[in-house]
This record gives sequence, C-alpha cells and structure tokens, in this order.
Amino acid sequence: MAKDKFPVTPAIRVLRAEKVEFTPHLYAYEDKGGTAVCARELGFPEHAIIKTLVMEDDRENPLIILMHGDQQVSTRELARFLGVKSVVPCSADKASRLTGYLVGGTSPFGTKRDLPVYLEESIFALPQIYLNGGKRGFLVGISPNDAVRVLKPVFVHVATQAD
Repeated sequence: MAKDKFPVTPAIRVLRAEKVEFTPHLYAYEDKGGTAVCARELGFPEHAIIKTLVMEDDRENPLIILMHGDQQVSTRELARFLGVKSVVPCSADKASRLTGYLVGGTSPFGTKRDLPVYLEESIFALPQIYLNGGKRGFLVGISPNDAVRVLKPVFVHVATQAD
C-alpha cells in the first residue's frame, strides 16, 4: 500500500503530528454496510475494526464512543456510567457538524469539536485495531496504545452482542 495514494484527512494530520505509526487501508465503501463490509473487503476480524459512534446524553451533551465492530453499545449501561437518564445516537447531520466528517467516515481523530471519548475497555487488549481514517472507505491500522495516548479516552464496559 506504500505506493497507493490515500486521503490526507484531519485524522491523518493528527496521527502524523502525534508521530503515530499507522497503516492505511482503502476499501470499496458500501452505504450502510458497516464494519461487516470492512472486514470482508480487507480480511480483518470484525472484532478489531473499531466503530466511532457519535452520541449524546439527555442534556444534548455529545460524546464519542469507540466500540468493536461486532458488538453494540448498551446505551443503558453507558447512561448509568455517565450518571444521566439516557444516551442516544446523534442524527447524521449533528454528528457531521460536530466532527467535520460524514457518517460512515467518522474518525475519532481530528474532529472539528473536541468531544469526550469513551473506549470499550476490551479494545485495549487487542494487538492492532482499525479505525476510520476520516473518509468513507478508509481505515487506519494502529496500536491501541497509540489510540489511548492520543485520544485520552475514558475506559468503559458497555458492550453487548450485536443482533
């Protein structure tokens, strides 16, 4: 992939500025395909493909939660952890305004607005993770240690099995 061109997004600029070693991975994006498409196209385990989800609490305070591709967020457990009544996904428009990225291409790095980041704690145990690089059809492979160093997330345990 070294000779292939890949997009230089705000996420890539942050990774470079923070001296994070990463591998770029382009794939054929499918609308509403999710992490299953990434896994199929790139041959990575879906569990190591990390979704960047933009949510908000009942007071409309936005946040990012990073979750395994093959699992879902228990919004009830997340709300309990945050001490709020509820947590729901942001609308696509609001998520785009907050992050500067299109849904399906949202990276936790280089967001337009600084948002608190929560990380499913079992992600940290993986040897390599694949996060969105800031464009649909573009993932970056990085060490979970680098993700934690740059994002400074709060660890949570809110995963449930995907339906």
